[in-house]
Amino acid sequence: MKKILVPTDFSKPAMIAAEVAADIAKKANSELTFLHVVEEAVGNSINVEGQVSVGNRWEEKLFTMKLIEKGKKQLTKLAEDSKFEGINVKQELRVGSPYHGMNKIITEKKVDLVVMGTAGHSDLEQMIIGSNTEKVVRMSHCPVLTVHNKPSSKDFKSIVYATSMDRDEEVFSRVVRATQKLYNSTIHLVRINTPGNFQRDVVVKNYMQDFAKKLQLKNFTINVFNDVSEEEGIIYFADSIDADLIAMATHGRTGFAHVLAGSIAEDVVSHSKRPVLTFVTQRKK
Repeated sequence: MKKILVPTDFSKPAMIAAEVAADIAKKANSELTFLHVVEEAVGNSINVEGQVSVGNRWEEKLFTMKLIEKGKKQLTKLAEDSKFEGINVKQELRVGSPYHGMNKIITEKKVDLVVMGTAGHSDLEQMIIGSNTEKVVRMSHCPVLTVHNKPSSKDFKSIVYATSMDRDEEVFSRVVRATQKLYNSTIHLVRINTPGNFQRDVVVKNYMQDFAKKLQLKNFTINVFNDVSEEEGIIYFADSIDADLIAMATHGRTGFAHVLAGSIAEDVVSHSKRPVLTFVTQRKK
């Protein structure tokens, strides 16, 4: 885990994510990049009569330049905060769409991990972190750690690994194992039984034992949890054991072990009070 990206709008949720990322960077000796995207002013507008009016381009450019200037100052202030002392911190400011700005820099820098807040400030001067988090979770080519509230502990000693036991999770299992090694954690494998997708415990647990062995997991527990939906089951199981982190792969296949679809991961990210680590193993066609 050499490169960590933290998109920021300088809001409270974004700052919490930055602090969590800093802790990871210190433990993993990673480079930390703060990214702020300025949304370019749009001059076209529609009046009450439905006619399109075009604003003055110089006014739009001036407004955008002011946002860029302000963004640079905020990035510098953030990077120089004592919380990030001893970390190799980089600053990136882009102009355009927040999501596309994040996606482009992930590819350019070959980012290993994105750490994001799940809500953001929404005024015109700042990018809206919350509205773009789900897009990043759904489409990112690297693991994404989302943070809603300030974690009670930044030592992720207890990790809930919500699994579909799909063979495509092999890559994600390496991410989970790396996280476990970093924090000397216990992994709690869990399969959620729902009324529409129910399997007998004895069958599922045997399958999970084989799955864990195949992925070479160590220091883990096996759990089956019953609930009305996968997302609620994941969140409530994590609550029941007071987990520090939820980890789940997202994809769109079906099979014996019900696949955790992308929308489930997005729901967990949106509603969980705990940090959630996600990774796209296969996109639904």
